[in-house]
Amino acid sequence: MNWEVIMKKTSTQLTLGLLACLLSISTPTYASKWDAKMTPEQVETTLIDKFAKGSYSPKGADSCLMCHKKSDKVMALFQGPHGATNSSKSPMAGLQCEACHGPMGKHNRGGNEPMIAFGPKSTLDAEMQNSVCMSCHMDDDRMNWDDSHHANADVACASCHQIHTAADPVMSKDTEVEVCTSCHTQQKADINKRSSHPLKWDQMVCSDCHNPHGSDSTDADLVKFDINQTCYSCHAEKRGPKLWEHAPVTENCVTCHNPHGSVNDAMLKARAPQLCQQCHASDGHASNPYFGNTNMGGQVNNNAFTGGRSCLNCHSQVHGSNHPSGKLLQR
Repeated sequence: MNWEVIMKKTSTQLTLGLLACLLSISTPTYASKWDAKMTPEQVETTLIDKFAKGSYSPKGADSCLMCHKKSDKVMALFQGPHGATNSSKSPMAGLQCEACHGPMGKHNRGGNEPMIAFGPKSTLDAEMQNSVCMSCHMDDDRMNWDDSHHANADVACASCHQIHTAADPVMSKDTEVEVCTSCHTQQKADINKRSSHPLKWDQMVCSDCHNPHGSDSTDADLVKFDINQTCYSCHAEKRGPKLWEHAPVTENCVTCHNPHGSVNDAMLKARAPQLCQQCHASDGHASNPYFGNTNMGGQVNNNAFTGGRSCLNCHSQVHGSNHPSGKLLQR
């Protein structure tokens, strides 16, 4: 046996061991993120198994805060309703942190055992994340969630809501539109056009017309049964029945209007007479697009069909008329 080789190996091992001890003293150690070691399927399987075992911590949030109390984001939970220690409706009254993030199990022994994570960095799909939220928040306002546009698009609750905060931005009328338009960019462009509902001044918010958690309406999760009923909740003067009705008005307001905004007056999709001619293409004088100088007038503005309000110069009661002689919506 070569004792010289053995002593050299022993000396090397002692040196490496001492170096490792010194590094552990001078540099804080961080547990490896489980996502780096598990596939999403493995994370989900492990979480389901943990729920089946129900290995909750007897100390609740105190166990979690042993490691996480240095995070300002974590501690901000106690400034909001989910962290309220004096409310029987708060998770803090029950399983505390584990009410949302699942049983701790052996997570605190090195941090390698996964917990339920939320938000864009979570490996869990939106359905599993949302199942946690909906276990408490399934009420009348969210009874149609499973059929909503957001659910069908696999949008997670945490994509819109912030829990670890004193005030959830999407729950405030001052910031709700900003949150919604971070995804709905076309509508963001529309509300900044010259004619629009006053969403950009926070005088209206998206939830005045839409229920983001789903509704009985088949049109864009509206708060009312259909588009017209939603519009009439503010524009009651346009509601019928009228003695003389205008078919597009009674059918659907968005036939003529873009509810999020337009470059045309009254949020119209197009200017008259082009808008009117989309339907009235063969109705007498309406079928003739008089543009520019015509024999009906030396200048465009001398022509009642193209000047001023165009068709509305004569047919001013375009939303319907109650006048006995208002068959042509002229009075």
